[in-house]
Amino acid sequence: MQLFVNDLTVIDFSYLCEERGIVGESWIVDVLLEGCLNEMSMVLDFGVVKKQIKAIIDDAVDHKLLLPGSSQKLRVTSEGARQGHEFVDFISERASYFLQSPEQAFATIDCQEISIEAVTSHLITVIKKQLPDNVEGLTIKLRPEDIKSDFYHYTHGLKKHDGNCQRIAHGHRSMITLFENDERSEALEAYWCERWKDIYLATDSDEISKEQAELSSFAKDNLTPDHRYFAYMAPQGRFDIAVQENVLEVVDCDSTVELLADYIGRQLKARTENSKITVIAYEGVGKGAIADV
Repeated sequence: MQLFVNDLTVIDFSYLCEERGIVGESWIVDVLLEGCLNEMSMVLDFGVVKKQIKAIIDDAVDHKLLLPGSSQKLRVTSEGARQGHEFVDFISERASYFLQSPEQAFATIDCQEISIEAVTSHLITVIKKQLPDNVEGLTIKLRPEDIKSDFYHYTHGLKKHDGNCQRIAHGHRSMITLFENDERSEALEAYWCERWKDIYLATDSDEISKEQAELSSFAKDNLTPDHRYFAYMAPQGRFDIAVQENVLEVVDCDSTVELLADYIGRQLKARTENSKITVIAYEGVGKGAIADV
């Protein structure tokens, strides 16, 4: 007997890519279970699937930075870091990134390159350990949202958030809809999605000096003049990141989707002078904010 749950959850995360750098991503999760019926004549209670399995998936990868464990471009160390924290150093073809975060902000995947196949295999291994004996088979399908228009990938962190959004390198794959004087502008959408292609978004008030940054000795030896530094304390611990300017946009607000929608509107308003701009900004799949500027 098989039991399925489509659209079980959406995982929002970022991952390290040797070619693209830090990439924000959002994948929809479908689950298929196979096994014998239990004493309740079920393979597994839908409530358990929706709560327990979703919680396992969220704990494993959601709002984390996924690390390709076999990549020669990656260094993960804890010597010199705060207790329970790790340094993550990554030099991609596009830029170099150096972080310190609590260990729970990272997930190492046994692969050379983060992919749907690699993350699927990782999740199946994690979930199977916590399933009842009558469940004999598990299939997980991870899929990006089918977006017909332009979209962008961004990575950020929210220091004021009590939950996992506080992690300084998690992200989203998001579409955007823009109107100029109440008419949709695909040209503005294309411009903005190119501007925020694989971008790291930092808040100006979180910027610190090089001397204040808590980074590994390897990072300090490999910093470039165009690195900028951001850090904050949040409930889970201290978060630091050094990012090169070619993959960075510093915004004058916290990077909640509400404030990003307003920020985008203000930036576009400056380009289009007297036009009215309406921004429908998404944060991952099926949620977002609307701003009129």
